Amino acid sequence: MATKTPKKPPQPPTQPSVPDDGGSVVLERRTEKVQPPQMHQVLMLNDDYTPMEFVVVVIQEFFGKDRETATQIMLKIHLDGKAVCGVYSKDVAATKVDQVLEAAKQSGHPLQCVSEPVG
Repeated sequence: MATKTPKKPPQPPTQPSVPDDGGSVVLERRTEKVQPPQMHQVLMLNDDYTPMEFVVVVIQEFFGKDRETATQIMLKIHLDGKAVCGVYSKDVAATKVDQVLEAAKQSGHPLQCVSEPVG
């Protein structure tokens, strides 16, 4: 047998209440607006040493582009000095940059890749 009376559990905090016309109390619902994550674009930079074919293969492998699209991106990199390969959340963009840099390093190419906020 229990000798002590049970304690009431603590009541959760409530939002300010607003009385309605009938005299009863209605809780006001507040919705929180959450901003979507900041997107980042992954850019590949031109250099005079990395073979164009290697750049095309990297774009296909890490950015999921078909050969024609990868070739167009590679030519834009070659002609304009840089080109966007894809737009991702910050973490995914950082991973893509790391993958490209590691592949270039493994192959002995100085290919550079960076990410920056879209804006």
